[in-house]
Amino acid sequence: MKKNFVEELKWRGMLHDIMPGTEELLNKEMVIGYIGFDPTSDSLGVGNMVQIMTLLHFQKAGHKPIALVGGATGMVGDPSGKSAERNLLDEKTLQHNLDCQRKQLEKFLDFNCGANSAELVNNYDWFKGFSFLEFIREVGKHISVNYMLAKDSVKNRLENGMSFTEFSYQLVQGYDFYYLWKNKGIKLQMGGSDQWGNIVTGTELIRRKGSGEAYAITTPLIKKADGTKFGKTESGNVWLDRSKTSAYKFYQFWLNASDDDAKTFIRIFTLFTKDEIEKLESEHALAPHLRALQKELAKEITIRVHSEADYFAAIEASEILFGKGTAESLQKLTEEDFLSVFEGVEQFNISRSEINKGIPILDLVAERTSVFPSKSEAKKMIQGGGVAINKSKVENLEFNITAESLINGNYILVQKGKKNYYVIKAV
Repeated sequence: MKKNFVEELKWRGMLHDIMPGTEELLNKEMVIGYIGFDPTSDSLGVGNMVQIMTLLHFQKAGHKPIALVGGATGMVGDPSGKSAERNLLDEKTLQHNLDCQRKQLEKFLDFNCGANSAELVNNYDWFKGFSFLEFIREVGKHISVNYMLAKDSVKNRLENGMSFTEFSYQLVQGYDFYYLWKNKGIKLQMGGSDQWGNIVTGTELIRRKGSGEAYAITTPLIKKADGTKFGKTESGNVWLDRSKTSAYKFYQFWLNASDDDAKTFIRIFTLFTKDEIEKLESEHALAPHLRALQKELAKEITIRVHSEADYFAAIEASEILFGKGTAESLQKLTEEDFLSVFEGVEQFNISRSEINKGIPILDLVAERTSVFPSKSEAKKMIQGGGVAINKSKVENLEFNITAESLINGNYILVQKGKKNYYVIKAV
């Protein structure tokens, strides 16, 4: 039995606005609906995941999802909620970005399941041959300037000025909807609440130019409980591409969610049922320090975006940082994960030739680096069992560091006490 799409969005906290008649249409037939994605990066970020999950629920409810990656609109820029124009991209860069984003969408959407298979479309395909004169004749005449000026996305920018390029954006997006309605039978556009004005322009164009009907649904813009922007960390965006955000960092982003945020995120970003989530919330309430909600949230999303192997590697990496890891688990880390785990840890460089010859432990930590202020202090702590190299306790003051000690052939991890880490790099 197919789920009711609108009801699913409601209980998950994913419904902001819905045009009258939309739910009735969805309950009556298989609907083709789409969401637009910004192609200005070769990776989607966790900020895009609300819309990706919307399409996923849409498909699971028996409808046909289309992801529109805006090759044409990426050359224009969207004023909605932005304080400045986007960078304009060339065709080659846009195509690369589209190819990368499709691979990420394939982890969520089924592109090979028959009648409601997902599709990816690029609005550059229908705009590349559309001349300016044709556009203003075929599209511009149907939407008045007064109508366009009334949109919040325009009004909010007028005081500081906006280019004609940006001003025309809602017509371009509106034509996307019209084109897809006419050529692909699309009746529904979805998006974030900041897109409501642009989406409604599309329904209006369909009504005026095509004498047809189309519908709209928007989701709320997600903010964290502390008011900060979702999808951002101190180091910037959290990406779905592991070369931009490692699987370990991705896992940590979800694991470190506050309790309030975890309750919101687990509804939006996972496929757990209402009963499963309520059961998890009850378990979490009994022992909040065990972070059951955050762990299940991080597990589900990390496996979907990366893999089960990456999820287990992220757990091992986390245990290393918090004192539970072993020398064996440390050696299994990829260089990417090793650097992610120990990002921000004080780092020293030592020549590879010195390491190849062998460096006595006391020289390494008290002369070649400043892990300890003196050899006597280092000696005392080693004798007390408080120093580890690569998660193995140093028990011999005559211990030598050699090339065999290097993790991934490049690094040595020094641990002083329980929580103080230092990374030494062979250069």
